[in-house]
Amino acid sequence: ILQAGDVLLLPARPDEEGERLRLGACAAPRGRLLCGPGLRRCAAGLLVTKCGLLRHRQAGGAAAGGAYWVDSQQKRYVPVKGDHVIGIVTAKAGDVFKLDVGGSEQASLSYLAFEGATKRNRPNVQVGDLIYGQFLVANKDMEPEMVCIDSSGRSSGMGIIGQDGFLFKVSLGLVRKLLAPKCEIIQELSQLYPFELVLGMNGRIWVKAKTVQQTLIIVNILEACEYMTAEQRKQALARLSGN
Repeated sequence: ILQAGDVLLLPARPDEEGERLRLGACAAPRGRLLCGPGLRRCAAGLLVTKCGLLRHRQAGGAAAGGAYWVDSQQKRYVPVKGDHVIGIVTAKAGDVFKLDVGGSEQASLSYLAFEGATKRNRPNVQVGDLIYGQFLVANKDMEPEMVCIDSSGRSSGMGIIGQDGFLFKVSLGLVRKLLAPKCEIIQELSQLYPFELVLGMNGRIWVKAKTVQQTLIIVNILEACEYMTAEQRKQALARLSGN
């Protein structure tokens, strides 16, 4: 478990004094090393910026260092470039929409950042609408900027989320777990009811099932997944499917 302020040393230096941590006892990882949430590069190595567990994902190439990040139960989201999030439109300011993304400041979204949008063909965005998009700009010195198109100008599933459905918030750690490829929780829920699901890296989840009752059941299970074991979850789903 890491504490904020710890420094992780990339090279293996057994003679290094102090209580600074090393990523491993072997040589430094070769190739490109990606720093994820909770880590920031500094002169000595990687500076830990939040408490939690150190995680590592090996990259595809044998010579690549992969990615490191700190897994924590933090509630406040810090925008990261490329993250897909769910924002709530709070205001219109000229040609720019302001969105609450759960961070310390609001994000901006241009009316031209939608697929097919032009000066004459503006998107129908109203205050209170939910927007699924990704960060184009996100750093500590600039206002976060979102877009609803990819590098090819396509929406790729981004844009305005339907008015019906249910929006709720979970921890950032649970969202990362749900976004993992072949997530067991999502696979098990999909066998219970058909539903639509939008996951935001900022801890917001939007879900819509066929009925309000089914929607609320899905919401309750997703919220409880953070505190249930896999066996408890399977038992709960078995009781629901039996009904």
